[in-house]
Amino acid sequence: MRYRIILTATMLSILGSLPAGAVTCYQTAGKCRRPAVEGKFYESLVAANNRFGFELFNQLQLKDKGKNVFYSPLSVAFALSMAYNGAAGETKEVMRRTLKIEDVSLDQLNEQSATLIDLLSSSDSKVELAIANSLWARRGVEFKEDFLERNRQFFGAEVASLDFGAPGALTTINNWVSRNTKGKIPTIINRTNPDDVMFLINAIYFKSEWENKFKKELTKNEPFYPLSGPQKEVPMMSQSGDYQYYRGDKFQAVRLFYANKVASLDLFLPDKDSSIDDLLKRLSPEQCEQWTRSFHKARGNIEIPRFKMDYESSLNDPLKAMGMGIAFVKGKADFSGMRDHKDLYISEVKHKAVVEVNEEGTEAAAATSVGGPLRALERFTFIADHPFLMMIRDQRTTALLFMGVVVDPK
Repeated sequence: MRYRIILTATMLSILGSLPAGAVTCYQTAGKCRRPAVEGKFYESLVAANNRFGFELFNQLQLKDKGKNVFYSPLSVAFALSMAYNGAAGETKEVMRRTLKIEDVSLDQLNEQSATLIDLLSSSDSKVELAIANSLWARRGVEFKEDFLERNRQFFGAEVASLDFGAPGALTTINNWVSRNTKGKIPTIINRTNPDDVMFLINAIYFKSEWENKFKKELTKNEPFYPLSGPQKEVPMMSQSGDYQYYRGDKFQAVRLFYANKVASLDLFLPDKDSSIDDLLKRLSPEQCEQWTRSFHKARGNIEIPRFKMDYESSLNDPLKAMGMGIAFVKGKADFSGMRDHKDLYISEVKHKAVVEVNEEGTEAAAATSVGGPLRALERFTFIADHPFLMMIRDQRTTALLFMGVVVDPK
């Protein structure tokens, strides 16, 4: 009998204010663990994850062309890395290439993942970034203890045995997802199959105040021009000030910082005589790095829509297109690192994401520019009234946390 493995990578991003007394923690079995590992040896993994994230984003754009896309490369990478710990033979090799970790050993992958999780989860009271992993094994199916232990030790995974046929099994798993996304993603699994033997789930929750808030009284309904269809009225937030800015060829980009500059939202807006498709065709890790290195201080006016966006997608076809097809083939996939029998294969990699962008936040303690004279700063106007690209990065590690394209703000 062949058994199926389900990987679900789910994340939540809310951009706004935090409740009083909120703290940052890495969730392990419901407890808050402060970072214990320091150092810079996570950098090769960050570079690999970012390359993987851009390639997967390109595939998602092809799959959902003309639609809003928003996902967490980091969430997907963590979920796949947990499964990679149980892969062997050709399956392990294609997963290694897909994840861009050809030069990273399994031990290095695990150690760097643990370090990265700790560092990302180390912040301050104005920024909340919680990363949680879980592994749900079918009761009665034996798995290798070293595979389970690696996921516990390096990914902080909650490992549980569950009767998938029991009436409450779905509720148990979905409650875990809901709890670790603060109720914003209440369900990730809608049904179980008799062949399902394991669910590997990653949840990422991000919430932060802006460094400089948008004033609600300045938000006005303005026209937005979607990729297709007539223009629509959307609430446009606006502010003026000094920003990190870049004027590229046929586009402009601006960086908005979150509290204490822990993370940033980078927005890339094509010119009106260009298009989001033209911009996306040029997108690559190397090109994006060149753009972001070119950011400089400038004074300008910004208008961006206030919006909420839900995104849900099966990642099977995009991952197959990236070379991971054998992992999904019954009878050919090799996950003998999980159990002695070669009877496992991946049935589905599912991703679900929610993002909310609004005015809420607090002003930073240092809101005034301490650079050169104001008259020396370049001046710009940035009005995101047509489709644009967005990226949320951790400024300490350069990890690409979330990525998306907004073609029609809701």
